[in-house]
Amino acid sequence: MRKILLVKMSSMGDLVHNLPLVSDILAHDPDAQIDWVAEEAYVPIPSLHPGVRRVIPVAWRRWRKQLTQARTWREMHAFKTAVQAEQYDLILDTQGLWKSLAVARLAHGRIVGGDRHSIKEGGVARFYDQTLPIAWSRHVIDRCRAVGAGALGYAIDSPPRFNIRAEPLQADWLPKQPYAVLMQAASRPEKLWPQAHWLALGQYLAGQGIAAALPWGNAEEKQRAEHLAAQLPGAVVPPLMGLDVAARFLVGAQLVVGLDTGFTHFAAALARPTVGIFCDSDGAQAAVYGDAYCKSFGRKGMPPDYPTILAAVQAALESGA
Repeated sequence: MRKILLVKMSSMGDLVHNLPLVSDILAHDPDAQIDWVAEEAYVPIPSLHPGVRRVIPVAWRRWRKQLTQARTWREMHAFKTAVQAEQYDLILDTQGLWKSLAVARLAHGRIVGGDRHSIKEGGVARFYDQTLPIAWSRHVIDRCRAVGAGALGYAIDSPPRFNIRAEPLQADWLPKQPYAVLMQAASRPEKLWPQAHWLALGQYLAGQGIAAALPWGNAEEKQRAEHLAAQLPGAVVPPLMGLDVAARFLVGAQLVVGLDTGFTHFAAALARPTVGIFCDSDGAQAAVYGDAYCKSFGRKGMPPDYPTILAAVQAALESGA
């Protein structure tokens, strides 16, 4: 019974893109036992995959800011104990960073990852036991899948399968009518799509009997969401929610339209009809993937126009009718 550790700690979208690797491994080795190291905030994502035996939380983002606190060192010791509790046959580092290497080296097992031309921090590859050439031009999901295929010697001969499910959320604040999630918030201004386009899209959906739900992640994003919601019939601004609740919120949506954020990719992985809007990244290399209707538009410096997204939304709604 082969034991495998996946090291993919952050960020949210990166963990979503790593999920098909679990499905691939189990398709070729059904008896494999798969553990996964993930940042504490993102633990609910790998936990949704039934093929992940154990998720080991790491708090690197928090620890590095609190290195003078005794609690931090206790937690770091507990993490070391947890990650060294097994002797792994393979440790697959699909992140390719110094911080992921530190975790991989802490664990016991043979480490495999991309070669120095295939990962973000090329020097890391010197410390792998096996390196793999993986073209940067490949979709980010395929790049993760290629690590497993190269390490275990199988071919990637099927579309990516995320295999995660969640039950629809029941909450008083949800719209009483069908709703669409509009992910209009992003971490950088360059990623944003014009507010006028979001307003027009929300008004179109309202005309179809679909309310807009506008999630947010910080005070500025909440303010923008509330400004939009005030102009859209039946629109709601949800409370801040953890990923376990967010999964159930997304699953209940008729449609998700979103910028290049982790939540948009999460929605696609949860098999919701999803339209991705890319304003500051490549809508082909990082396109949204899932088992339902999924389309991505735009690239760095060339955001899609409103008619393009409207047509995709109409097609997505027809696909789920």
